[in-house]
Amino acid sequence: MSLFASCGGAEEPSREDYAAKAAKEYYDSLLAGGYAFFSAGFIGTDSLPPHYREQLVVNAKQYILEQKMQHQGINGVKIVTAKTDSVTNVTNVFLTLCFGDSVNEEIVVPMIEKNGVWKMK
Repeated sequence: MSLFASCGGAEEPSREDYAAKAAKEYYDSLLAGGYAFFSAGFIGTDSLPPHYREQLVVNAKQYILEQKMQHQGINGVKIVTAKTDSVTNVTNVFLTLCFGDSVNEEIVVPMIEKNGVWKMK
């Protein structure tokens, strides 16, 4: 990931930068109650039947409620790094979930770019 600007000016964001930003945006949305946006962030959800998409939203809500009960909720999401697998063309984004009980958990979010939009795999 290009986290620093070069001497000649701002460096162009890399695919890893874009993937990491999108993954964080999905998880930030989840924490803010954007369950439908988070659920729609998975590749292929646009072709699912409506009742199945609704179940994904319910699952996202349940996940957040579970984390509130187990860890006093999730207070934030931090980007650790992102790496692209040149064979599969999947960019794995490593995020840290910061829980209310001071536990931190690193997760991997596989991301795929489709038609200029980053989606979770």
